[in-house]
Amino acid sequence: MARGVHQLKEKRSKIYSEMTTTNKNKALFLDRDGTINLEKNYVFRIEDFEFTPGIFELIKTYQNKGFLLFVITNQSGIARKYYTETDFFRLNNWMIRQFLKQGIEITKVYHCPHHPEITGKCNCRKPEPGMILQAIQEFNIDPVNSVLIGDKKRDILAGEKAGIGKNLYIQDLLQTDID
Repeated sequence: MARGVHQLKEKRSKIYSEMTTTNKNKALFLDRDGTINLEKNYVFRIEDFEFTPGIFELIKTYQNKGFLLFVITNQSGIARKYYTETDFFRLNNWMIRQFLKQGIEITKVYHCPHHPEITGKCNCRKPEPGMILQAIQEFNIDPVNSVLIGDKKRDILAGEKAGIGKNLYIQDLLQTDID
């Protein structure tokens, strides 16, 4: 009888495993500075944050296609002590509220507060894929059917290292239609 219970548990586990691998989420990973907002050095104040023209429409297109929305952002200004993590979170919360006003729900924001010359090497600072890999694990994401949008080569490299299917430059997207 114990053997039958064990076999039933194995069968349930196999079914669950198959379900979770076939029902994975697709995600849109967005860099912040230079992608969501116009590039300015070390943006941490609301008055310095200016959304990139066309970004709301672009993100809504992916949201309407069922993509989970993530922000992945290097924030070395924290390590450099130009601003604090509290400053970052204040701006981040404001940004999320602005998205909500546009009907856009950001699933989660990941940030890297490190800088290799100050805090040492880490696996979360782009071009390393740590932030993306964490989201993939936490939210059952299929990287092959996901998209990353950034403005710098390090963004694209992070997406490639994480196995993201499409890695695109924002400059190209805002000039052409989305597939």
